[in-house]
Amino acid sequence: MSRILTLSAAGLVLAGAAAAQGTGDYPADAAPGSCYARVLIPETYEIQTEQVLDQPEHTEARVIPATYETVIQRVMVKEQALTYRVVPPVYEIETEQLLVVPEQTETVVIPAEYETFTEQVLVRPAYVTWKPGAGLFGRQPSSEGDVTLATGEVLCRVEVPAQYDTVSRTRLKTPERVETRVIPARFRTIERQVLREPAQVVEEILPAEYEDVEVQRLVTPEQQETIVVPATYKTIEKRTVTGGGTVEWREVLCDSNATEAKIAEVQRALAAKGYNVQADGVFGPATLNAMEDWQEKNGLPVGYLTIGTVESLGVSPD
Repeated sequence: MSRILTLSAAGLVLAGAAAAQGTGDYPADAAPGSCYARVLIPETYEIQTEQVLDQPEHTEARVIPATYETVIQRVMVKEQALTYRVVPPVYEIETEQLLVVPEQTETVVIPAEYETFTEQVLVRPAYVTWKPGAGLFGRQPSSEGDVTLATGEVLCRVEVPAQYDTVSRTRLKTPERVETRVIPARFRTIERQVLREPAQVVEEILPAEYEDVEVQRLVTPEQQETIVVPATYKTIEKRTVTGGGTVEWREVLCDSNATEAKIAEVQRALAAKGYNVQADGVFGPATLNAMEDWQEKNGLPVGYLTIGTVESLGVSPD
């Protein structure tokens, strides 16, 4: 068991023993190996409810306000009036063709037309003549000497073609002629406005104008009345102590009668109840806080690992 549990239990046992030596108050029928501590037994209460007067009966003068209703009222905002309206004249557009230039005839001389063409003109006729050759093909001159080939000169009989020149000439294509043509008359379109209906004055009646207005109309006038306000009561709770509030000897677990395995079993039981406790067999601050919270919530003596606390957790103290 932790040093915290040892010091707390030892201090309380010593204090209780010192007090017991003076008064002769010791745990009755204490078995060898058991440990006891003087613990404060939590008080038990009985809650009783009681009806008490909160406010006595009295009278009050109350004003009942007037009531109104919203109605729609038709209100004339403009009276009927007589007015005159000028209707402008109505015109229509007429079109007319106006002769500007009358029809005419004229005589026109259409000049002759010519065309240019080309023609080949003989400048020199063809003829045949001798011309030197460019070389020999075939037999070469012999060493004995051939009279025909002795000079080495070659002449060829050729025909020189005729020579022509291209000349341009003009010839008549269409002869000059006289034509008579008609020049049509020219007209101009003009538009003019023709009165169809003259201007006139029309008498008109402008009707009266109305608006719908929401107005408040009195339904019931304001009234005064005296009313009786009944008494009011409230419920209060009274707590009466029915027991507890005394210091008694209770058997507890301590180093002499509890093993680490037993402490670990208690820690597992606390963890099963939702407490963040590790089952390491060491009674540290986390185990102490969890135990005290469990004792307070279940009306158990707070501060020591009593046998009653162990049994409330579903753990056998043996």
